[in-house]
Amino acid sequence: MDTTQGRALTPASADIECNGVIDQLQPSDAVVVVDIQKDFCPGGALAVPAGDEVVEVLNRWIEQAERVGATVVLTRDWHPPHHCSFKSQGGPWPAHCVQDTAGAEYHPNLRIPQIAIYVDKATEPDHECYSDFAGTTLGKQLHDKSIKRLWVGGLALDYCVRATVLEGLALGFEVHLLKPATRAVEVKSGDGQRAIAEMLAAGAFIEEAAS
Repeated sequence: MDTTQGRALTPASADIECNGVIDQLQPSDAVVVVDIQKDFCPGGALAVPAGDEVVEVLNRWIEQAERVGATVVLTRDWHPPHHCSFKSQGGPWPAHCVQDTAGAEYHPNLRIPQIAIYVDKATEPDHECYSDFAGTTLGKQLHDKSIKRLWVGGLALDYCVRATVLEGLALGFEVHLLKPATRAVEVKSGDGQRAIAEMLAAGAFIEEAAS
């Protein structure tokens, strides 16, 4: 089996190999930009190492999506002040991305398109949500728009990106992980690579190239 770019080569993906990956964006595609928020970038409350490095890559994908008429999805953690995931409430994480705080804002250099689907998740104090599909209408919105294929990047690779890719596959979408457009928080060493292996085994395409 040819595993060019770290993924099984199928007839559909063979066309992608012949041209730049970014040039394959179509109107029936969606670029899913996961949680590019200040608190997940260097200096933030739950900073992902080098998390800000993904912004430039994602901006190119957002710009290309606007150019070809593909859908852009911008997601964010939008936690109430006493969210169950916070250490103060017995959870694993420091308080982060609290509603209406500076840390919950998008990274200032992220391109915000004129038209996009905006998703807030983990908005209830007693429910944790890593996937952008969990507790939201994102799946329905994408199906209603006849979206077939998702290109996913953002933060963090081993949590919200992983969960979004896996649930997207379960919902019947073809899902491509944009590896240069994501970084792992790595609570345990190797979590990022384990997440990639899990996504690949579940049927995701792992795109090693950024464009």
